[in-house]
Amino acid sequence: MSVVSAIEAEYRRYKALADSAIEQLGDAELTRPGPGGGNSIDILIRHLAGNFASRFTDFRTSDGEKPWRHRDEEFEPALLTRRELLEKWEAAWRILFTEIGDLSDNALGDTVTVRGQPLKIDEALLRSLAHTAYHVGQIVYLAKAVRGDEWKCLSIPRGKSEEYNRSAPREHAASHAAWLASRTRE
Repeated sequence: MSVVSAIEAEYRRYKALADSAIEQLGDAELTRPGPGGGNSIDILIRHLAGNFASRFTDFRTSDGEKPWRHRDEEFEPALLTRRELLEKWEAAWRILFTEIGDLSDNALGDTVTVRGQPLKIDEALLRSLAHTAYHVGQIVYLAKAVRGDEWKCLSIPRGKSEEYNRSAPREHAASHAAWLASRTRE
């Protein structure tokens, strides 16, 4: 597997985690503030969507922080329906996957710019992937806290490690993403 393919697969794994967590929530639960007045899942979704749209639109030819992005607004309450919110989410992921799909490992040493800082493409992708993992972890944590006993586990359920280990292929990001999707439909 190429490096670019591996990075894309990890993005897909994190998208599947977030989607599986979001799917378990009602509309009102998406906007419930986190502990101590922290970000709601709605805010985290809008923030990641804004980040992806900004970073990956014209990824190789313009600064990743676009003048049309209003980052601070991503952290303010918004009156979006669930459908509108998820449309923004999906559109941003399409932008990300289109740009990554156009890359090859040979391009990883090329330079892109984010907030005026030149970065090698591999550095920019890894930085973005870490940012994604951070916020998806928050989404999953908040969703689990909201659902409580009704939460459908998105990883290896307690007491099921041996059973999971007999299915080692799930450790590939793409098959893990498919496994997550199948678990939320159960």
